[in-house]
Amino acid sequence: MRDKVTVPAIKARKHATKLTMVTAYDAPMARIVDEAEIDMILVGDSVTTTVLGRPDTLAATVDIMVHHSAAVAQALPRALIVTDMPWLSYHISIEETTRNAGRLVREGKAEAVKLEGGRKRLPMVEALLAAEIPVMGHLGLTPQSVHAMGGYKVQGKELEAAHELLKDARALAEAGVFALVLEGIPDVLAQIITQEIDIPTIGIGAGPHCDGQVLVFHDILGLTTNHLPKFVRQYAQLAEIATSALKQYSADVQAGTFPADSETYHTHKEVARTLKNQFIEQSAKPEG
Repeated sequence: MRDKVTVPAIKARKHATKLTMVTAYDAPMARIVDEAEIDMILVGDSVTTTVLGRPDTLAATVDIMVHHSAAVAQALPRALIVTDMPWLSYHISIEETTRNAGRLVREGKAEAVKLEGGRKRLPMVEALLAAEIPVMGHLGLTPQSVHAMGGYKVQGKELEAAHELLKDARALAEAGVFALVLEGIPDVLAQIITQEIDIPTIGIGAGPHCDGQVLVFHDILGLTTNHLPKFVRQYAQLAEIATSALKQYSADVQAGTFPADSETYHTHKEVARTLKNQFIEQSAKPEG
């Protein structure tokens, strides 16, 4: 049995074996991810789009994230549990940021929190670290900024924007975040950031040069039926398997072959005979 994955263990993997992170939103998902020996479980605000059917992640609230984080924690995973801080939970004040992150740790059993943004988030990051709450950063295509970015677009493609992202990455690393998600940026920029900072980078649509990778559970397993980003690789088609299984179930019910005798509870023969005589056979007799 492997050891519990911790924040120091993640930091120590810089330039060592590649790190893996997968989203999960409830106990069954967390058990599957953990049995696959994934290093980190991300309780992502993507729960709103993947599970709740909303068009973006802005619908996530602290209550929603606490609920799903606690469900993941019920699985007692050895993977490190990292929970997203939702939009507006760390934007208003340092005090509110700390209070919200504290709820994710105390009620949601998160072992670290993740927040989006660069240098403008440093006061919040520093406050959380002062409260002994480990922080993972997130730069590049930050989904909570979808309206400001004008959609889900690759970031850092121009020279000035690339330099700004590099400055953000350096600042977050110096502030003390233990790892940094790089989403939707050119591979060369991700490679440079990975070389320039002393904490692990976790890529999603950022090429192969990061210290690790993260993808959404439903995307990996083919449970997502809508359009997928370029960077997603599906390793199974479970939606097709599930649909086929449900169709067979429906057919068996209609045919009367489910449930079978082996799938049915029985009482003592004498009790069954008496009940049949009193009710089933009596009701079957013609009137008059």
